[in-house]
Amino acid sequence: MMFTTATFRLLIASTVALLVVGCGERPPIAVSQTGFRGTAMEQVYNPRILATQAALNKAPDVAPAIVEVPGTPRAGAIYQNVQVLGDLSVGEFARTMAAITEWVAPQQGCNYCHIAGNFADDSVYTKVVARKMLQMTHKINAGWKTHVAETGVTCYTCHRGNNIPKEVWFKPEQQKSAGGALGNDFGQNRAAASVGLSSLPYDPFTPYFLDSKPIRVNGKEAMAMTGTAANRSSTKQAESTYATMMHWSTSLGVNCTYCHNTQAFAEWGANATPQRATAWYGIRMARELNNEYMVPITNVFPANRLGPTGDVAKANCATCHQGAYKPLYGAAMAKHYPAMYPSVKAAEPAVAPAAPGLPQADAPAAVPAKPEVKAEGKPGANPESKAVALVSASKAEVLVK
Repeated sequence: MMFTTATFRLLIASTVALLVVGCGERPPIAVSQTGFRGTAMEQVYNPRILATQAALNKAPDVAPAIVEVPGTPRAGAIYQNVQVLGDLSVGEFARTMAAITEWVAPQQGCNYCHIAGNFADDSVYTKVVARKMLQMTHKINAGWKTHVAETGVTCYTCHRGNNIPKEVWFKPEQQKSAGGALGNDFGQNRAAASVGLSSLPYDPFTPYFLDSKPIRVNGKEAMAMTGTAANRSSTKQAESTYATMMHWSTSLGVNCTYCHNTQAFAEWGANATPQRATAWYGIRMARELNNEYMVPITNVFPANRLGPTGDVAKANCATCHQGAYKPLYGAAMAKHYPAMYPSVKAAEPAVAPAAPGLPQADAPAAVPAKPEVKAEGKPGANPESKAVALVSASKAEVLVK
């Protein structure tokens, strides 16, 4: 009997341990309140995961600045075939090339994009792609301040020292079934990491980050929509929306209340958080970048760089954020590199579209300020953890220290 009891206790302990490990979350958990008490407006963080994310999202050191000397020749007048950065001084041009090498190809060096001895040659496809990506960066920093504000982006924001950004997406292969015997699965019920291994549609990207499908959960009238918008406010389409929301949550390392008011999920203006407007611009920014900068250069890439259906790698929220509420936790790298912005000779960028319920594109509706709340872990928190989550309720921004 004693042996049986001991065995039973061991079994119970082992089961509990497996459950805890399986969940991937063990105490302590930090909670940061971002709204009034009792409204469930809060962010929940695991200090250990936050510490890991902080290390992964650390910005590299900025290269020493170049002192401009009046009359210094421009790169376009000295080097051949400089199509995008020709207005930079020779010194700043060289500094930029060195920085891009460290950001994108630290192992391969200059030869990742250039032919040794003939840097003007465009026969290396990566050089053509890099030129297009610089133009895309200019577009983001000058034309999408409604999303990136004055922080901006650099090549490092997405690449983080990798030739290919860690987080990109391709269209999935079509459903395979003999004669359509299984019907149309609507892209569901496959264990895909993109939706947390759930049964939700595993391609939440094509409808919203490539196509311009409306993101809806429910409609005001049953089956009233027609044409291309038909059936876009149904339970079926709501599942695609939930799948996309899971992507956003995972990409930014936040939960629903980072962008939504628990008492008015569908409302804009004063009843929404500032982050919701920022996200609205972000999805349109990603869609534009994919359609205007990535898709047009599909044929430039070799077959091994394309997806299973022959499409090019594309961006989504995770491409820049990589688990942080702001890419690199808001490190403003771009301002140190003039090459990340279009030259003064470039045309003024088009104004970004206005978000629903907002008076103008660059002025989101104000949210009443609330006091700053410090996140406190449960008793027994690890004192060695250096990650402390703070949330400024007026902006709902998590600062990693």
